[in-house]
Amino acid sequence: MAEKTTRDSLEHFCGGIIDVYGARYLRTPTWEDLQKIYEVHNAKHGLPGMIGSIDCMHWRWDNCPTAWRGQHTRGDQKGPTIILQAVASQDLWVWSAYFGVVGSCNDINVFEQSPLLEEWISGKAPKASFYANGNYYPHGYYLSDGIYPSIL
Repeated sequence: MAEKTTRDSLEHFCGGIIDVYGARYLRTPTWEDLQKIYEVHNAKHGLPGMIGSIDCMHWRWDNCPTAWRGQHTRGDQKGPTIILQAVASQDLWVWSAYFGVVGSCNDINVFEQSPLLEEWISGKAPKASFYANGNYYPHGYYLSDGIYPSIL
């Protein structure tokens, strides 16, 4: 297939996915969504207030332009990578996906620039309070690297 045909086909496919699933799946969670997520995580794992798991994945970028290689490479990887930060709930619903920007070679740098943190700081994050051990918490939380319970 020619390059233009491939690109046009991909754009058409992505447009179709957005048209079919956009209103339901390509949005931030509502208060009602968060309540359902809380119930599932609490019932299944005993984790009240957990929204989902957050993690960064490094995807190898074999065709990275030579001039950009240094900005997308870190010592523990065998070449340049693109970093994807994603949040998924128990039902594997991906609530957030963010590709780190140039030079963000580690998970902390990506998190500090992600829309999730910006929404929380600016007060735009969905508010769904919960109680745990008799304490009130105004927002839910995400589990991240190395702290997943063994029962997951």
